[in-house]
Amino acid sequence: MTVHAANLHDLNYRDEAAAFGTPYTPITDIHTHLRGKAAVRVYADVAECYGIDHVVSMTPFDQLDTVRDILGDRVQFIAVPDWRAEDPQHAHGTGFDERIRQFAAAGAPLCKFWAAPRALDYGRDMGDEAFLRLDGPNRTRQIELAASLGMGIMTHIADPDTWFQTTYSDTDRYDTKARQYDQLEVMLEAVPVPWLAAHMGGSPEDLDHLDVLLERYPHLYLDTSATKWMVRELSRQDTERLTGFLRRWTGRICFGSDIVTQDEHMQVDDTTDTQTTTWSTKAASPTQAFDLYASRYWALRTLWERDWTGLSPIADPDLHMLDESVSELASPTLKGHALPADVLQSLYAGAAACLLHHVQCASATNDSK
Repeated sequence: MTVHAANLHDLNYRDEAAAFGTPYTPITDIHTHLRGKAAVRVYADVAECYGIDHVVSMTPFDQLDTVRDILGDRVQFIAVPDWRAEDPQHAHGTGFDERIRQFAAAGAPLCKFWAAPRALDYGRDMGDEAFLRLDGPNRTRQIELAASLGMGIMTHIADPDTWFQTTYSDTDRYDTKARQYDQLEVMLEAVPVPWLAAHMGGSPEDLDHLDVLLERYPHLYLDTSATKWMVRELSRQDTERLTGFLRRWTGRICFGSDIVTQDEHMQVDDTTDTQTTTWSTKAASPTQAFDLYASRYWALRTLWERDWTGLSPIADPDLHMLDESVSELASPTLKGHALPADVLQSLYAGAAACLLHHVQCASATNDSK
C-alpha cells in the first residue's frame, strides 16, 4: 500500500472539505506559489472545495497569464526573481530590478525578498555574502524601487527553531536566530511601507518576540504560511495565549498556506504503486497532487476552526531531522484551537484585505504623481 506523505491517514480530502462546510468567511490565502497549467487547475478545484475565495501567488513572470486565465480575478501576484535563471547574480541583481518593474506594471501589490539564513550561502556562491541581505546595497536598492512603485514588501526572515538546532547549528557561520532580525528591523525603519513577514514572522515558537515586533512597527503584518511548521509549533501554543495574540493584532495576521503547485506533481510515476511516497516526492499523480494541496487547507482549517487533537496527516521531516531514529513519515500532534468568529474573520480575510487596501492606496498615490 502506498503511503503518501500528505495523506498519512488515507483521508478523502474532498469529503473532508464537505464536512468542514463553508468557512465563516471566504478565505484569502496570501502566500502561495502557483505555476503549471494542469497543477493550477487541480489547485482551483481544491480552493473551491475549501472555501478559498482569493489567492496571492509568487508565480514566475512568464506564467502570469496562464495562472490568471484559470483563476481570473481571484488571483493577484507577488514579484519574485527568476530562481531558475542560468545567471543567478544577474537574476537577483539588476535583472530583478527590471522584473520588479514588470510585475508592478502587471499590477502586483507585493514584492518578495527571501532572506532566510541560507541566503548567506547563495550570496557566497555569487561572490558577495551580503548580496541577498535585506540591508545589503543590492536588496536595499530593490526594496526602495519596489516601494517607489507603490508595492508592499514581503519577506522570509529566519527559519524554524528546529533548523537552528541542526542545519544552522554553526553559529559562527549563520549567527543566532535572534540576530536574523537585525536586517529586518533596519529596513522596517528605512522603508515604512506595508511589510508582510511570512511564516508568522519566522517565529511561531515565540509569540512574545512577535508582540514586540508588531508593537514597534505598525506597518508590519505576518502570515501563517508554511503549514507543517505552523501545525507543529502553533499546536503547542496555549489556546488562550494564541487567541489573545491574534485578537490583539486584529488586522495584522493574514492566512497563508505556502502551497506550491507545479506540473511535475501531475506526472504519474508507476513506482508509487509499490513504493512509499516520502515527503521529498511530494506528489506523483493528479490524485496525489489534489491531496498534497488539500492537505494544507485541511490542516490549517483544523488548526484554526476545530476543537480536535490528533496526529497531523502530513509528514513533518523536521522530526526526522532532529532524531534520525524517527521515521521520515512521522507527524506531530495537531491541536485545533477553535478560534472565535471575530478572530477567524480577521485571520481568514480581514487582515489581507487591510494589507492589500493599504498597498493599493499607495499604488494609486504613486500613479497620480
